[in-house]
Amino acid sequence: MPRSASASQGGASLVPAALVVYGLLGAIALGWNRCAGIPQGFGSVEAARQGVSWVRDLGLGFGVGVALVLASRVFTEATAAGRALADGLAALLGRPGLAACALLALLSGVAEEAFFRGALQPRVGLVAASLLFGLAHFVPRRELLAWPVFGFAAGLVFGALFAATGNLVAPALAHCTVNALNLRWIARRGWSSGP
Repeated sequence: MPRSASASQGGASLVPAALVVYGLLGAIALGWNRCAGIPQGFGSVEAARQGVSWVRDLGLGFGVGVALVLASRVFTEATAAGRALADGLAALLGRPGLAACALLALLSGVAEEAFFRGALQPRVGLVAASLLFGLAHFVPRRELLAWPVFGFAAGLVFGALFAATGNLVAPALAHCTVNALNLRWIARRGWSSGP
């Protein structure tokens, strides 16, 4: 098989594993909250009574997601660590197509927010949940050492959105936006840097 064909399948092969991993993570979050009597997608019973402010929460989620993407792009272009991280992630991801990037972004954004913000943050607090979120992004490779740091910072932002709104709409949309735009950008970076 030509190298370019196997590289392009590398990203698509992540989808079945992501379905399993994020499916389990989401199921754990749902079960944990059900056992605790916390309404799904909300930080508390009181937050569930207040409901979702769709215009506010969608606007906040998308706006914060775009701001985080811009911050990550500045970091990538302005620092050697940022360039190493983007190149390392491109090598790790392979070359997923648009559909695979979108599906991976949706799965990771929703499941990770359901677990780290929806289930974990109400129990351990914003900082601890964000630290664990950052650690979940640790890969023992030198070029990827900045990833858990960015994950911790993004976790603080996502957690603040959850605390401010009381629901997962804004943090999940912000997370999906970051992942969708950055996965596609990193995939295209991989296409342009290799044969």
